[in-house]
Amino acid sequence: MGLLRELKKMARVCGIDTNKLYNYRFMRRYLADKKKWLEQGGKIDKLRMVLEDFSDSAGVVKGHYFHQDLLVASYVHAASPVRHIDVGSRIDGFVAHVASFREIEVLDVRPLQPTSHKNIVFRQADLMRDAGEEITDSLSCLHAIEHFGLGRYGDPIDVTGHERGISNLVRMLKNNGILYISFPIGRTDQVHFNAHRVFHATSVLNHDSIKLNMTLERFDYVDDLGNLKLREPVDGDATKVRYGCGIYTFRKTNSQAPA
Repeated sequence: MGLLRELKKMARVCGIDTNKLYNYRFMRRYLADKKKWLEQGGKIDKLRMVLEDFSDSAGVVKGHYFHQDLLVASYVHAASPVRHIDVGSRIDGFVAHVASFREIEVLDVRPLQPTSHKNIVFRQADLMRDAGEEITDSLSCLHAIEHFGLGRYGDPIDVTGHERGISNLVRMLKNNGILYISFPIGRTDQVHFNAHRVFHATSVLNHDSIKLNMTLERFDYVDDLGNLKLREPVDGDATKVRYGCGIYTFRKTNSQAPA
């Protein structure tokens, strides 16, 4: 299996999609279906050969984004905060889920084209530098903090960018406010430049702003197989995953965030 993975990687580097090549096993079925269509008097204006759907399922119900976006959106719905601000989460995932039932303010270092959906209020901002103080009772940052300072999205290079970002997130919250934050978790803290960082599941608990101001109310995570684990101990099986997604719900219990 290791050799097969390496061969697939080499093929991708050369611009070869091995999955598409494998789908050519359905060519006979495609040609047979086309023949039946024409025999029934069907008209074909363009040939668009889509082979992959012959073996595809109805959809994907696993993985980091599927679980975190749906789960945290349900938490926001249940909590019904006065104001909810999001930092850097997926627009066509989590933000869209929340915008379907309430207003959500979105902050991102990248620009966003105007949208006709009034529940999405956007402002471009670099959260390593730009943050208000005690401005909201609900805040989310899903699969974003691991990118801060790596330059991948046009942000300035800053080796402590994730630490600055966490401090600013805590600073933005009012006392008793809720922070929903997620990021990749693994067995050790790592930097995969310039893609992302990976954190040990317990590392965030040692951040000064978190230690001084926040209480962990619940921890959920997505394991290596893409399955969701609910209400798990943060120092339990999550510490054994190679590349999972930790989903943390913190409550601000003290307004002493360090600068």
